[in-house]
Amino acid sequence: MSLEIGTDEDPQHFHDELGDHVGTRLNWLRAAVLGANDGIVSTAGVVMGVAGATDDSGAIVIAGIAALTAGALSMGAGEYVSVSTQRDSEKSILQLESKELQQMPQTEERELAAMYVDKGLSPETAEKVARELTEQDALRAHADIEFGIDPDNLTNPWHAAWASMLAFTVGALLPLLIVAFVPDTVRVLVTVLSVVAALALTGFASARIGYSPRLPAVVRNVSGGLLAMGVTYLIGMLAGTQLG
Repeated sequence: MSLEIGTDEDPQHFHDELGDHVGTRLNWLRAAVLGANDGIVSTAGVVMGVAGATDDSGAIVIAGIAALTAGALSMGAGEYVSVSTQRDSEKSILQLESKELQQMPQTEERELAAMYVDKGLSPETAEKVARELTEQDALRAHADIEFGIDPDNLTNPWHAAWASMLAFTVGALLPLLIVAFVPDTVRVLVTVLSVVAALALTGFASARIGYSPRLPAVVRNVSGGLLAMGVTYLIGMLAGTQLG
């Protein structure tokens, strides 16, 4: 995706490649990136914590599998519930707005015109715009300017749930496979280095998707992951020493 902007002589928009329904697409991509990031950090934290307590490869792998399974299901269920709540709210708002349009259409048209005046249009132009939009699709016009809702493109809880769950699983597989197949002597080092690389990649991807600076996102991602792994490893060492 190019972020270059053209000129009046050679027009080029940074958002040309995004297509329709940009908000929904970006939300879906963010859910996937965040899911992968959570999978990497949480599973790496669990296996590092267990590795700090014991050298038993079987126990570490079992802990990693449990973390992957529980985390993926939790992410999927959490996204489904939260996005379903958002969708229910959107549908309820549209129903209420539809009733208002039926019971007081003139008041609603004046309200629409006032909103366009607040956005900078002259009263005469705002009234004309409000009248034409009302005649074309009053509910869509009000939903857009009042609530930022597209009646034909409501949030989809299943898309968010699957995106988060699958992304979490993919992210969690990295530390799990490392602890399963890397020799004990270099397990911790290889896990840390691999997780750092993966977190840097997801940080870069999330920044690119959101058109934000890459370096701060990468630093935040990597720092948070290292902190999580370091704390859980130390707790695992202390627990292993006390309980062992």
